[in-house]
Amino acid sequence: MISPTIVRLGVRSVFGRRRGVILLVLPLVLIGLSVLLRVLVGEDTTAARATLQGLGLVVIVPLVALIATSALLAPEIDDGSISYLLAKPISRHTIVVSKLAVAVVCVVLFAALPVLVAGLVLLLEEPRVALGFALGGLAGGVTYCALFALLSVMTRHAVVIGLIYLLVWEGLVGGLLDGVRWFSVTSWAGALVEPTADLRLDDNLSVGYAAVAMVVVTLVGTWLTGRRLRAFNLTGDE
Repeated sequence: MISPTIVRLGVRSVFGRRRGVILLVLPLVLIGLSVLLRVLVGEDTTAARATLQGLGLVVIVPLVALIATSALLAPEIDDGSISYLLAKPISRHTIVVSKLAVAVVCVVLFAALPVLVAGLVLLLEEPRVALGFALGGLAGGVTYCALFALLSVMTRHAVVIGLIYLLVWEGLVGGLLDGVRWFSVTSWAGALVEPTADLRLDDNLSVGYAAVAMVVVTLVGTWLTGRRLRAFNLTGDE
């Protein structure tokens, strides 16, 4: 299901453009802020939770997923080079899974691991908090990758629409309406933090529901992306 050649092309797409620099900057911002907070307030659970959740899960994880995923398919669709790839006797789902594998590795390196490091910096005496947020960030990042991959084959403005989605749905609307958490990837990721970190981030969202929702969205998003590619016009009109 994974093509090494497509993986290599995916890595080149991500790091051969300016957006690769952003992937390097985002974790540095998180870790740098965590170091600053540790120096200023010491080991404070409230500050650590606010930083790891408010900056790590809400900002860093989805942005890394959006930047990495949009760099894999959208540029090839824009310049028409996707036609050459689709002309090869390769399953469309193999293309999608191979591309997503690159995006997931980016999430691990530039989101989950930095969240883990930031958590250890903030609460060295409670490593389970760092591990919990890292696992939640990883699960959320994988789900976001599947969503943004589907978005990238549906529109040429995947980055803009993805940012609007994050700001409006996950941010503004999610902060105003309690019911949104049932359909929010960030809320699902937060629920997965709880068992490992021994924190309660949302009293009404169960871990089981969050886990099932993320698996379903990831699988359906990946399948729909492959199906969309299968119907893609090789002339590049889309």
